[in-house]
Amino acid sequence: MRRDADVPVDVDVDVVVIGAGQAGLSSAYHLGRAGLDHVVLDHAPRPGGAWQFRWPSLTYGKVHGMHALPGMELTGADPLRPSSQVIGEYFGAYEDRFDLRVRRPVDVSAVREGDVGRLRVETSAGVWSPRALINATGTWDRPFWPRYPGQETFRGRQLHTANYPGPREFAGARVIVVGGGTSAVQHLLEIAEVAAETTWVTRRPPVFRDGSFGEAEGRAAVALVDDRVRRGLPPQSVVSVTGLPLNDAVRAGLASGVLDRRPVFDRITPTGVTWADGSHMDADVILWATGFRAAVDHLAPLRLREPGGGIQIEGTRAVRDGRIHLVGYGPSASTIGANRAGGAAVREIRRLLGREAAGVPVG
Repeated sequence: MRRDADVPVDVDVDVVVIGAGQAGLSSAYHLGRAGLDHVVLDHAPRPGGAWQFRWPSLTYGKVHGMHALPGMELTGADPLRPSSQVIGEYFGAYEDRFDLRVRRPVDVSAVREGDVGRLRVETSAGVWSPRALINATGTWDRPFWPRYPGQETFRGRQLHTANYPGPREFAGARVIVVGGGTSAVQHLLEIAEVAAETTWVTRRPPVFRDGSFGEAEGRAAVALVDDRVRRGLPPQSVVSVTGLPLNDAVRAGLASGVLDRRPVFDRITPTGVTWADGSHMDADVILWATGFRAAVDHLAPLRLREPGGGIQIEGTRAVRDGRIHLVGYGPSASTIGANRAGGAAVREIRRLLGREAAGVPVG
């Protein structure tokens, strides 16, 4: 059963979950099984997490590694339907089946130190005062836009993957796609079918992965990401260390020249881009497929960041404040990682609240 966002101010709960994507719903599931009083706050207008904002041409069959939420499989999905619809409906059914306490739309503005060891979660719908918090806000709300000289002079259109509408709007256009990840490749392959010209530029040469990606390779990739967050550095996505999968569509793109990569330009001009050697390319559109950053600005009042710029975590727990758990952050950013991290965070919180009840100082 879904509830509206009208709530009184200063509500005491055991746990607040911020975000209702894969990580947030997994956490809520485990909180419910643990019998902890909790609420899930989500700023999106409907179920689906970040998936509801994906472009229509990203069909479910193109999604890599969508892992089912705990306790309910996603079965019988049409691979030709937009992933935003398939996964949005699945998340909505999941919320209903487990009666998850999702309140939306609720924007969280800040999390601060509260009274008597509680936190203070300030939102557009009031204030909650939990004893612990699970942050599951992901990255979709913080698209990363690189800055280059002359960028503000470009007379064409600039947009980010976060605003990508699908290929139809680029018919007959000269399009430059910037970025070395999976989204950039997907954009290029479909835009090239309708555009007058496409160009791919990346900061580093892309690395393509041929063959299977098994459990051992997955563990090694997650370990690299985990090492960064343990050292308090901003996390990299798991995908960034696994390479680009070589499937039939990518092989065709390489053979046709669509995926011939050029090094990133030095400057943007009113009509296109220019490289250090003086070469220039005209463009109507620059599409920035340059990734996202963790959406954690609302946690700033707690001073969790390390000198390296990231939030240092052990497992899912913030080292600077044991009441804060980050799920879907760093090594748990994959869908299967988010599921496991949700359960791990709840186990830690149960121990934390047990120590608190016994009068043991926590922090």
